[in-house]
Amino acid sequence: MQVARVLQSYLDGETDEVTAGRVAAHLEDCRRCGLEASVYQEIHNALARRTEPDSAAVDRLRAFGASLLSDRPTGDDGGEHGRTPP
Repeated sequence: MQVARVLQSYLDGETDEVTAGRVAAHLEDCRRCGLEASVYQEIHNALARRTEPDSAAVDRLRAFGASLLSDRPTGDDGGEHGRTPP
């Protein structure tokens, strides 16, 4: 399972228990995915409050997106991205 594919469903509470457990475990171990999840959650919370998201959260999300376009996987986080289940 690739966490990026199910992250939004997980954050919205739309995954089954097994998938939710696997994603939660991966987010605890993977700094990169954990940061992405926290940024999404901050944006979600801001939208729910109908306020502007924290500018630092938006900056982190932009930087993360840019890193996805420029970084090649190095295996420094266990090589979990896109190949094997968390």
